[in-house]
Amino acid sequence: MKFIVSSSYLQKQLQILGGVINNNNTLPILDNFLFELDNSTLVVSASDLETTMSATLTVDSDATGSVAIPARLLLDTLKTFPEQPLTFIVGDNNTVEISSNHGKYALAYANGEEFPKPITLEAPSITKFTGDILATAISKTIFAAGNDDLRPVMSGVFFQFSTESLIFVATDAHKLVKYERTDLAASQTAEFIMPKKPLNLLKGILAGSEEEVLMEYNESNARFTFDNIDLVCRLIDGKYPNYEAVIPKENPNQLTIARNQFLNSVKRVSIFSNKTTHQIRLKIAGSELNISAEDIDYSNKAEERLTCDYQGDDMQIGFNSRFLTEMLNNLDADDVSLEMSLPNRAGILTPIDGLDEGEKVTMLVMPVMLNN
Repeated sequence: MKFIVSSSYLQKQLQILGGVINNNNTLPILDNFLFELDNSTLVVSASDLETTMSATLTVDSDATGSVAIPARLLLDTLKTFPEQPLTFIVGDNNTVEISSNHGKYALAYANGEEFPKPITLEAPSITKFTGDILATAISKTIFAAGNDDLRPVMSGVFFQFSTESLIFVATDAHKLVKYERTDLAASQTAEFIMPKKPLNLLKGILAGSEEEVLMEYNESNARFTFDNIDLVCRLIDGKYPNYEAVIPKENPNQLTIARNQFLNSVKRVSIFSNKTTHQIRLKIAGSELNISAEDIDYSNKAEERLTCDYQGDDMQIGFNSRFLTEMLNNLDADDVSLEMSLPNRAGILTPIDGLDEGEKVTMLVMPVMLNN
C-alpha cells in the first residue's frame, strides 16, 4: 500500500480530526488515525467511540488497504514540514515509512481492522442548513450548558425541530439560553440532545462557512456531512426538562441599556464582589441603574451609577455576575433589554438589535438572594 500526498493538505485535515481523540483512551486503537485507501481516495477517521469523524482526501495512488497510524506522532511530525509531497509506504515489517524531501521516518502501525466501525443511521430524518447558521446556534447556546455528570441531559444542547422553526436550548439550572430560527424549518418534528464535544468540533470548523450542512438524525444518533467531512455522534439519552415552564411570562419591569456600558460596569463592580457568590446588586429607580457589590470579609465594595431607559416599579435584584457577564459577552447587540417581575424570579435578557431576519435569542438568568 503506497500513496503520495501534500504535507500541508494532510496536516490541515488531520488537525481537524485530532479534536476527536481523547488524551486517555480506554482502547489503545483509539490513539490512532484510521487510513483507508481506495486508489486515489483516502478516507482518514478518528473516533472516541461516542463520536467518529472522517475526512475524504484525494491522493496519488492506485493501491487499496487500511492501517491505523499513531495520531500524536504523525501530527507532531507533519507540523514540522514545509509544504512538500510526502510518500507513505506500508511495509511488511509492521511500519509505515514516510519519505520527504529530506529524509525517511518509520512509524509502527496497527491493524486497520481493529478500528471501531462507524455507526450507520437507520431511517434518519434530514434537515439542511448553512454551516455558519449551525455554528452560530451552537456558540449562542453551548456556554450555558451544564457540566454536571449526574444530570447528563443538561450537559448538552437540546435541538427542538418543527415544521415552523428550529430551536436550540441550553441550561445548567442557573442560566438558560433559547436560540430560535423561524426562517428555517425541518420536514418533521424532532427533539434530541446533542453532546458538547461534537458541537464544539462543528462550531470550530463551520464558523463563517457558507457550505450546506446535511444533518441526519434518529432516536439515538446524529450525522453531519459537509465539504469532505463526515461526523457521526451518539446523542444523550434522556428527556430534556420542560424549559418553557421556567421562563416567566409576565415581566412588567423592563430595563433597556447599552450592552457594552452594562457589561463593563458589571465586570468592574464584580471585582469587588464576594469570591464565592460573585453577587452583584442592581437597584433600579426611575432612569437610574445602580450596580453595587460588597465583600464583607475583606471590606471591599464598589458602586456605579448608569443612566438607562426603565419602565416599571423601583426594584432591587441580585445576580451572579459571572452568569451576567457570560451572557452579555455572548450577545452582539448594541442595546439589550432586561425584563424582570420580582426579585426572586428570573430575569430575561434579550438583544434589541444585531439579529438577522428570523433570528431570536432569549437568555434567562436566575437571581441570587440579597442579604440586606
